[in-house]
Amino acid sequence: MANADSPVWSANSNDALHLSLVRAKEDKDLLGSDESYEDFHPTFTYPIFGDEEKIYGYQDLRVDLKFASGSLAQFLSVKQSTRLPKTADDIEGTLYKFIPSDYLKSEGEFLKGVERDATTFRPPGTKIASYTRRTPGIGKGKGKTRAVEPVDEDADDAVVFEVYHATMATPGFRDYHRRMQLFILLYIEAGSYIQEDDDRWEFVVLYERRRRKDANGTDIYHFVGYSSLYPFWCWPDKIRLRLSQFVILPPYQRHGHGSELYDALYRYLLTRDDVLELTIEDPAEAFEDLRDKNDLQMLLANEAFTREGSAHPSGKLGPPADKAWAEKWRVQMKIAKRQFQRLVEMLILRSLQPQDIKATRAFRLQVKERLYRFNYDALVQLDKDDRIEKLEATYQNVREGYQQILARVQ
Repeated sequence: MANADSPVWSANSNDALHLSLVRAKEDKDLLGSDESYEDFHPTFTYPIFGDEEKIYGYQDLRVDLKFASGSLAQFLSVKQSTRLPKTADDIEGTLYKFIPSDYLKSEGEFLKGVERDATTFRPPGTKIASYTRRTPGIGKGKGKTRAVEPVDEDADDAVVFEVYHATMATPGFRDYHRRMQLFILLYIEAGSYIQEDDDRWEFVVLYERRRRKDANGTDIYHFVGYSSLYPFWCWPDKIRLRLSQFVILPPYQRHGHGSELYDALYRYLLTRDDVLELTIEDPAEAFEDLRDKNDLQMLLANEAFTREGSAHPSGKLGPPADKAWAEKWRVQMKIAKRQFQRLVEMLILRSLQPQDIKATRAFRLQVKERLYRFNYDALVQLDKDDRIEKLEATYQNVREGYQQILARVQ
């Protein structure tokens, strides 16, 4: 018999772990042909099973972790054709450290709970936003384009998405957070659990609400994703909210739900007098692109901002941009300083005419001034020629990145 280190007895934990968002039978019947919410895989499992993301001691291993689609009640199953009796990894014992202890091991009991929770679960917290989509794969014009078309909430093929704000003080939310936080480990690189005994954390959670065809038109809620935010005191009486975690589950990805959640979160913060600005903690490249795109669209939709800024050469955007004017709008829009400077640079580039040598030079100097200040500690250690070369290379990379983002903004 091969030892536990043999590839025969080794399984990739990302492949072995199967995740499902399980709906009640009646709710599955409402799904379109393009919808699937069961049997998907995590992106990362190293926080749970180690850096190599390997599970040892099994052949034909399958680990199922199923969630009730709304309440997120959990069912765990570990199956294999053969298991080494003494040296196999303790899969359940390992997962036990990361999921609530009330998970079920009887699939029959779990499915009964799914049916029960479907009609009783309601999102904890306060609804702050909603939007509506068409059911994917139903009717004419199937596909993503049709799914994101506007539709009346009462239409037969309507699916409503609702965003809720909650804190650890919200009744029932602490326990709910313990069920949903696993997705942070599985889908955010270097993600980790927060300290749940710190009651200052805030959460913005996205749910799908779909109406049954029964006599009562019962609304059923399904978990989609969430973001966590942490407040930092800012003198004298404001807070900076730092967006710490942001996740949309794979069945809902690439359908614009991340942008909708971010937009709802941001617009909610604009209504709060206690919030000075929104900052982001170590954003991944994909999230930074999402943020840039949504922030740009928000600024372009602001008629007063675009009217004041766009009339080159007399407009406030310049180039170079009027710093006092930009700061006034930055404060009003509650955007962090570096992010707003980048947005202003993108908007200048958007209308910059290549043949306008004077404006192009002013834009280049504006970007390089920001880059120099931001990277001062590193650049000051270089000799003049190397510093000039490095700054120019960084400018070209930034400009190319801006153009890629602008190409996705309408």
